[in-house]
Parts: sequence; C-alpha cells; structure tokens
Amino acid sequence: MGKKQRDCAECGAPVGIIGRVLCCRCTAREKVRAAQALCPDCGRSRVLQTDTGLCVMCSRGCIRCGGPLRFRHSTLCKHCRRADQYEQRRATRQPCQRCGRLGYLREDTGWCGSCSNPGPPKKPPRVCRQCGKLTDHIASGMCSACWQRHPDRPFIRLNHLAARLEDPPPWLDEFVAYLAARHCAGRCCELITMLGRLLADEHPDHPQAVLERSRQSGRSMGTLARGLEEFFTEHRLALPTDRAERLAAGRRQRRVDAVPLRLRPAVDRYAEGLIRGRERARRAGTKPRSDSTVESALAAMRDFALFLATQRGKQDWALVDVTDVEAFLAAQPGMRARHLSVLRPFFAVARRYRIVLADPTRGVPARRGPNFSGRTITLDDQRVLFRRWSTDASVHPHEALLGLLALLHGAASRELRLLRMDDIDRAGRSLRLGERPRPVPLDPVSWAALERCLAHRQQLRTSNPHVVVTRGTKALRTPASTAYLSHVLDPAGVATPAASNPPR
Repeated sequence: MGKKQRDCAECGAPVGIIGRVLCCRCTAREKVRAAQALCPDCGRSRVLQTDTGLCVMCSRGCIRCGGPLRFRHSTLCKHCRRADQYEQRRATRQPCQRCGRLGYLREDTGWCGSCSNPGPPKKPPRVCRQCGKLTDHIASGMCSACWQRHPDRPFIRLNHLAARLEDPPPWLDEFVAYLAARHCAGRCCELITMLGRLLADEHPDHPQAVLERSRQSGRSMGTLARGLEEFFTEHRLALPTDRAERLAAGRRQRRVDAVPLRLRPAVDRYAEGLIRGRERARRAGTKPRSDSTVESALAAMRDFALFLATQRGKQDWALVDVTDVEAFLAAQPGMRARHLSVLRPFFAVARRYRIVLADPTRGVPARRGPNFSGRTITLDDQRVLFRRWSTDASVHPHEALLGLLALLHGAASRELRLLRMDDIDRAGRSLRLGERPRPVPLDPVSWAALERCLAHRQQLRTSNPHVVVTRGTKALRTPASTAYLSHVLDPAGVATPAASNPPR
C-alpha cells in the first residue's frame, strides 16, 4: 500500500496514494456507483445492460410468462417450472384396479393411496336406547339427536370444565343447574363453554369481575351476561349492571338526535333538565320520573320539532306561536293533554334561558273532561269477539286471556303484563290485577282462558314468575315487553287497552 499519506474522507481508513482522498475500497465503490443508474423496470439503482437497457435481474425473463428469473442458467420461473412438474406427475396417473379411479399407484400393492391405506372400519349401526332408531351413535348409546337434547349434557360439560380448572369457583355447580333449568341442553353447553373461557384466563374469578367481562358490546349484553347477572343478584354475589340505564340513555339520545339540527340544542337542554329533576327526586325521596315517562316526553318534543320544520317551515323556537301549538295538538286529539303537559314545561325552560320571549302554550286549554272519549265496540262486535276468545281453540292463549279480561273485567295490557303466579287465587278463582283494592273474581269462561294460558306457560318449562311468558322471556325473570302486549289483539282486529279505571 505504501506509506500513509492521509485519512480517507469517506470511511477514515489510511490512504497510501499521493493525490487521492479516498481509500481503495471507497474508490472502487465510487466507480461502481458511477456506473449504476435507475432501472426502468424495477426502479432500483443497478448497472444496466447494454443490450436491454435494464438491470441483470430484469434482463432475464421466463420464456413462457416473462416473469423474473433468479438464476442465470434458468429459462422458466418457479411457477412455470412447478406447473410443468405437476403436469408431468399427472401424466403418470393410472386407473386403480380396486376402485377404478385415476391415481398414483403404489409399487407394493398396485392400488392408489386411498385403497392402499384404508382408514379404520366404520362401526356398525346400533339401536338408540332413547328413540329405538337404528343409526350411528356418538355417546352413551344414543343417536345424535337424542344426545343433543339429553338433560345430562350440561352436567357432563360441567365435570370436564371443573377438571380442567385449577381452582373452580364455588358457585359453578349451582349456576350450571340454574342454566339447565332455563335453556335447552345445546344452548346450555354453549354458555358453559363461553364461561370456561372467562374462568381460564388470567383475570380474577370474582363474581363481579366475571360478570363485567361477560358483557358484550352493543345494545344486548348477551345471554351469558344476563344469566350471570340474574344468578349473582339473586344469590347476592354481585351487584346488578347498568344495562337498563345504558339502554335508556341510548333511547333518549336517539330521540334527541331525530330533532332537526337547529332545534336540537333546546331539546337536549330540556332532556338534561328532566334527568337532573329525576336525580333530585331520588335524593329527596319523592317519586322520580320513570324512563318511559322521560322517553315519551322526548318523543313528543321530537314530533313537535319535526312538525315545525316540515309543515310550518320554522327552524327557530323563537318563531313558534299559539297557532303552531294548536295545529300540532289538533293533529292527534287523543294525545292533546299529554302533548300539552310536555310542551308547557319545555317552553317554561326555554323562556327561562331566553330562547323564547313569550310562552306560546299559555292559555291553551287541555280540553280533557271526565267522560270517556275513546273508541267503543258495538254489542254485535262484542259478541263476535266473545265467541272467538271463548270457543276458538286456534286462538293464542295470550290473546284469549287478555281479550276476555279486557272485555269482561276492564283489564289493561299493563295489568296482564305484570300479572304474576302469586296473584292467582285458585281456591277463590280470582286475580289481583294491578293496584285494584280487591281481588277480581273470574267467571268460568275467563278462568278457562287463564288455565289455557297456564298450560301454555308450562309447555315452555320456564321459571319466570309472570303469567304471560314469551320465547324471549322464558329464560329470564322479567315480564313480557310492552310491544308484545300491545299487539296481542291484532289478529282480532281490535286495539289493546292501555289503561283501566277500576271501580273504587
């Protein structure tokens, strides 16, 4: 190399040639870098070939598809080469002497692979000890259908889960028995499997922690979470979740979001005032507004805001006058008093916050007298309905019971919805309906409809304490939904009574 003249300007190595500022390696690297250029095909900095104007990799191409080649001596890419090998192998297939299908024959047997290596012989069919059907069996001498609905399946799954867990919780056996009494065997096994995943993770197995982790995102918390909540709260192992509050908050928000954008802030402030008033009533020990009361008030404000925006062409609360209120109340005469009871406190709040200057509802009468103003049914129609609900066996038991109680005893859908098994006096053949001061004695026709409803409830095999049980509530302890009871009498062509005025 010679005597060191200076340090390399690139890497700091010694430079032994007079007049150079780079070492030998950096000088060679600069020569290669000067000869490189961007390849038009791949865009990389490479030394381009003079014949193709591309780099070495892009200059070599597959003779069939034109794809890149990795090796210099190759003429086909790996995909085309594998395709040729596959076609050559397929050409060697021959018909099997045993099954007659094309395949690769083995040298030792002369048969294809499936015939040369047969699987284990299939077990002969046996008679199911439950249904007596000659079929294949999967467990305990039963066919697949009988085993799927066998009542011992949940407890067998429980034993497997308890054996897999290091420290099974003490409430596990009772909870599986709780599920087995409310769900079918297949659904119960699915819930036990989901519970096993929660108990096998690294999180604590405290009942409250398991309940919080079992909740699913969305409006429904899931079947497992509902079962855990009811079981834990009934046995005082955990506190109930805030599911009802979250669902109610979502319903309120959807009603507020349906209000036009320019009218929405005032309705949002009114909704917050309703919630604050309910919290104050709870702290004071008075009767707070229920979720349904708040939601109906917001629904009325939503309808009034949409009426102003679509039919009256007003996008500001300050432009509302008495004629707008009267037009809105006249659209639904039956809801006049209810709508007016919502509009009055709203405009009182709006006037307090200077949203409006004058209250347009001042002086507007409710016009609600003590007399009945609803729709009535003629005597002939009442006779037709009575024969339908008392003699027609094809009528649903819920429709017959609600129709007869409403027709003969003035019962409302809410009274039947909240009717429990404890409210039935079999010895005296009477019912305790709602807040009526005395039990209601039933006539033979109404009692027969009640027995039909109880027989239908027994077929569901439910532990729900209410008389009216649906497929959605048979595994729960909650009453049937208001929407279900409001449409029970639809096949008869009449509306369900929403309220009753029993004699005092």
